[in-house]
Amino acid sequence: MTATTTRAPRHGSSFILLLALGAFALGLDAYVMAGLLPRVADDLAVSEASAGQMVTVFTLCYALAAPVFATALAGRPAKVVLACALAVFTVGNALTALAPGLPVLLVARALAGIGAGLYSPMAAATAAGLGGAERRGRSLALVMGGMSIGTVIGVPIGVLLAEHVGWRGTLWLITALGVVALGGIALLPRTEAGPPPALRDRVRILTDGRVASVAVVSLLGGVASLGLYTYLAPFLSDAAGLHETVGPMWAWGAGGVLGSLLIGRVVDRTKRPFAVVACVLTLLTAAHLVMPAAARFSWALAVPLVVWGAAGWALQVPQQHQLIAAQPEQAPVAVALNSSAVYLGSAIGSALGGTVIAAGVAPRALPYCTAGLALLALVLHLSAVRHFTRRAQRRPAPPAPSVTAPTVR
Repeated sequence: MTATTTRAPRHGSSFILLLALGAFALGLDAYVMAGLLPRVADDLAVSEASAGQMVTVFTLCYALAAPVFATALAGRPAKVVLACALAVFTVGNALTALAPGLPVLLVARALAGIGAGLYSPMAAATAAGLGGAERRGRSLALVMGGMSIGTVIGVPIGVLLAEHVGWRGTLWLITALGVVALGGIALLPRTEAGPPPALRDRVRILTDGRVASVAVVSLLGGVASLGLYTYLAPFLSDAAGLHETVGPMWAWGAGGVLGSLLIGRVVDRTKRPFAVVACVLTLLTAAHLVMPAAARFSWALAVPLVVWGAAGWALQVPQQHQLIAAQPEQAPVAVALNSSAVYLGSAIGSALGGTVIAAGVAPRALPYCTAGLALLALVLHLSAVRHFTRRAQRRPAPPAPSVTAPTVR
């Protein structure tokens, strides 16, 4: 979905900061629930495995329901789509804060996921239009930076806040951020929205073996990464006797910042995204494998947490490079498909993690399960992705388009 402004705003950077505020709330909301998992489970008198499904429904709706609603709203002015998205997101979080039990909580998280999935790509496209061609990269960085800051900084702050005002207080903070961002949308200049990739285009592109195999690797990466992150608190309690998650979340987030900042330069300098993905998946597997042993020493646990965070956030950049190379004439569709695969994998990961724990597997053993999934992704990458890449290289390549669409994660 693209957006172009009908007039150049005089205060475009201020408008972009408002969009970044909404992205900050999205990043905070998407990950803070994992840190609040034990509190939510105790308050609602349900198991942690059951409460963990709130992460599943959020990410599942982000991955699957949001593209459907985006297609339904195609052609509407961007500020209308943004306002609708933030309204749904805000209502979902308010309902989460009021949830008396698990059924209402899951419905609320589904609503928040739909709103987040609608808002994120449209906010990035709108920021690109507001900034103009000469400032497009910086405008996109502001919005995407808002989301990463919400994850890296906002999540530990949200968990700390919950220690004083309860987990519902943290959700009211996210709701308030959504309200402020929603008010700011009214100040945006009128923008026009182009149609997003049709659902049939998203499905048809999967017939390309190279695209399909790369997407499956992304899906497995999402399963492994969020499958463990959702149940980080139970793992720390079981493996290390730790009942606070703020420190480990800071370590994971710091790794995420490093991975996000450095991976682009690595790919650009090496020009070998396939090899970079193999290295990242190897690091992800190793980090998960050593976590149970490292958890015995709090100082040692920080190392695999940082490596895990860096690898998890770094994976998608070289993946997107491979997809664009595979389908240069359908690059936006391929990248959008990859994003859906990541969030679908996240939903599956949080669901499987809860299922494994409910089946009697000790939380301390969960990293071994997710390491196995990361290893499976590495094997698939070195076999299927390599096979289809080599086969594609033997065919004459189609001419690349002259315009490259901005990447949105």
